[in-house]
Parts: sequence; structure tokens; C-alpha cells
Amino acid sequence: MRATVYHGSRDMRIDQVPDPRISAPTDVIARITHAGICGSDLWSYRGIYQRKQGERMGHEWMGIVEEVGAEVRTIKKGDRVISPFLISDGTCEFCREGLPSSCIHGERWGGSNNGGQAEAIRVPYADGTLVVIPKSVEDDEQLLKAIFPLTDVMATGHHAAVTAKVRAGSTVAVIGDGAVGLCGVLAAKRLRAERIFLIGHQEARLNLGRAFGATDIITARDERAVQEVREQTHGGAEAVLECVGILEAMNMAIHMTRPGRSVSCVGFAHMNQAPDLTRRLFQNITITGGVAPARAYLPELLQDVIAGTLDPSPVLDMTVDLAGVPAGYAAMDKRTTIKVLVHP
Repeated sequence: MRATVYHGSRDMRIDQVPDPRISAPTDVIARITHAGICGSDLWSYRGIYQRKQGERMGHEWMGIVEEVGAEVRTIKKGDRVISPFLISDGTCEFCREGLPSSCIHGERWGGSNNGGQAEAIRVPYADGTLVVIPKSVEDDEQLLKAIFPLTDVMATGHHAAVTAKVRAGSTVAVIGDGAVGLCGVLAAKRLRAERIFLIGHQEARLNLGRAFGATDIITARDERAVQEVREQTHGGAEAVLECVGILEAMNMAIHMTRPGRSVSCVGFAHMNQAPDLTRRLFQNITITGGVAPARAYLPELLQDVIAGTLDPSPVLDMTVDLAGVPAGYAAMDKRTTIKVLVHP
């Protein structure tokens, strides 16, 4: 089969690789129908996060089950399924506590494992990892596109909003106009925030943010952005969603959070020094966030998408087939597109 393989900085190729096979009775094999290129994949593409040559790419996918292991109980051949961006067994103490991202048997897609930017995939711990998409919507292509961001970016934006304690009537600041930040705006709106600041710099993305529910747009950077939020909120936002993952963004987030409130950091972090924790300490600001337990959120978010009350599909503004994946990486690297959907 064909799959996306890392060959070095800015060198993604579509190579022939062995077909996946069931290796444990809890596995299934799925044919991939939808996959994505994530902003976090760009760290490898740019050579910032080092990978070994020959590693596979992709942690966002949906597909149709073609083979089922002997001990799989909730998934059957022919099911259309959505996968979260992490593998989890569904039975360990952390999975039972609603934190499958910390599963003691958890694995990551891609790398030495089989990646999602491919024609097919082996799914370990299928019962604990996959969610079945209802038959009633499995052939609705627009609805499937709306469901797809739940694999990662919508789940992560939701995690940021939940852990930052966004609630009805609250004032929220979202740092970052990428797919996660835009989904953070959607999540804050879904939780009935009254005022949502979006801090970013790309006009098309900021316009989409407005459509998603942002009430205020800030294009200033660093201390000036902090000052604008604090002035307009009379002391800081009640919840701040940091969706970038760099030191400057994290410091901005801490400094624009209202005393006694929370900042959630969900950006894929690349820092070689600690953020400024002095304000956090003296102003009793809670720093939370981390890796989203996407599998725990999937049923709830899936229900809202199917009901038509949640639609993150506009973040998928470029579609390619598998052969077009290298071009999709280049487009995201140049910031000419927000997020790429890989679809036959």
C-alpha cells in the first residue's frame, strides 16, 4: 500500500510500504477514507522535531473497518470509524478516569507505528480507541468533513476551553489563529462565552474566527496584545486559551489572564526555557491544559456535529488526495492554507 514517509526536512514522500496485518486479537484493520495534516506535523517537516528517516506520518484519520481481531467486541467489519490522535486501551485506570491520553498502554500514530496519512492502518486496542460513526450519516460527505476535525483540532480546542473553565457569560481570549485556535473559538462559543478575543495575524483566518464566534480581533503582538486585552476587559480575560506552543505565546497568555482565573496551554510546546511564572504565582493564576483526552470527548462532540450545532469543517480549507500530501505540507508550511484534508 501507499503511505506518507518522512525522508528528512521538507522531504515527505508517498512510498510503497507493507500492508497492515492483525498482530493481536484486539486489533482491527481499517481502510482510510479521510486523513489530515496537522500543524504539529510541521515541526517534523521543518526539521525542528527530529524524526528518523523512514518513519510514517499522520495521526488524524477516519476509515472503514475491513478486518477484525478475535477479541474485538464493539467494532465490526464494515463500520465507519473515527480515531482520536492517540491510541488507548479503554480499560486502564486513566482511561476509566476519562484521561485516555495518559493510558498506560497508550501509543501514538505515526513514527515507527503505522501512520494515518496512508491507504490503510492497523488499530491496536480497537475497542478502546475507535468510535463508530452512525450508519445514518456515513454517506453524507459534508457531514463527514464536519466530523473529521474531532480527531484532533476540535477536541484540542474543546479541551482548552473546558480546562480554562470557560462558562456562560465569561470573557475568553484565544491566542493563535491556526486550526486549534479557531476550534478554541468554536468551543468557547459552544460553552456560551459572552466575549471572545482572538489574537492572530492572518486576515482570512481572523475572518473565519469572526464567523466562528469571535467578538473582538487583536492583531497586536506580545506586550501590546496583552495591554489591549487587559484594558478592554478591565483586568484580564477570565479564561485564556494558548493554542500556539511557543514561549512568547505562553507568556502573553499568563499576562492577559485575570487574577484568580485560568490559562489553558494546549499548543504543541517547543521551548528551551520556562515561561514567566512570577505573575502566575502572585496573581493566583492557574495554568492548565496539556494533551487533549480526545477519545473521552468524541461521543459528546460527535453528537453535536450530527445534530448540526457544531461545524468545524471550515478549518479544512484545502483537500488533496494521497499523492498530493507533499504539496499539502508545503502549503501549510507557507501558511497559504489553514489545514489540509487528505481524501481520495
